[in-house]
Amino acid sequence: MPAKPDSAKKAPAAAKPASKGAVAKDDATAAKKKTHAPRNHKLPGGVWLFSRSKMFHKRGLFKVKHAPVPKEKRKRKKRVEVKKINGENNGGKRVVRIKKERRAYPTEDSPRHKRTTHMKPSSLRVTKLRKRITPGTVLILLAGPHRGKRAVFLKQLKTGLLMVTGPYGINGCPLRRINQIYVIATSTKIDLSSVKLPEGLDDRYFNRPKSVKRRGRKDEGEIFDTKPQERTVS
Repeated sequence: MPAKPDSAKKAPAAAKPASKGAVAKDDATAAKKKTHAPRNHKLPGGVWLFSRSKMFHKRGLFKVKHAPVPKEKRKRKKRVEVKKINGENNGGKRVVRIKKERRAYPTEDSPRHKRTTHMKPSSLRVTKLRKRITPGTVLILLAGPHRGKRAVFLKQLKTGLLMVTGPYGINGCPLRRINQIYVIATSTKIDLSSVKLPEGLDDRYFNRPKSVKRRGRKDEGEIFDTKPQERTVS
């Protein structure tokens, strides 16, 4: 027969609600507790009150002992190997290098230059174009003799410079090259789908012509009488 439950045992009493006086005491103790305030704060000038070394001592970080970090031993690759050699008087084995050395070495030590992007000429370096600048975008020029004028962006050259034009018949700005850092891109755009640029419009087109210096004869006058033609900015 299963044992009957003991009727003498009573169910656990329900928790009594806290009195109003106890709640008031808890609120008073919570109010006495101060909120955490940082040790260091910025002064009105934007400078911290304590330096990094001062905060290191205030926080007591010098007492913390860190466990040493185990160093991993680097596994060296095998450079030599032992090979068997036939013959009675040959010793039976030889130590041979896995990778053969060079037969000839330079007599003079020359410094090796590390390859960097700065060693490449500007024609081989790819200059990223700003996303807002697309063919037909109206730009505001910030440098040069035509600064302050509006110009239309045509295309980007291999050197990374922008080829722009006024055009010349409207505001007097001719075909020019300019760096994109001296340009403000506006939201105005012009449709250039019907405009076909000739293939000869590249960086060579903007090169300065070499001035030919001709020496005069002694009969005509002195050598330095002839003056080279000065280049004027259009």
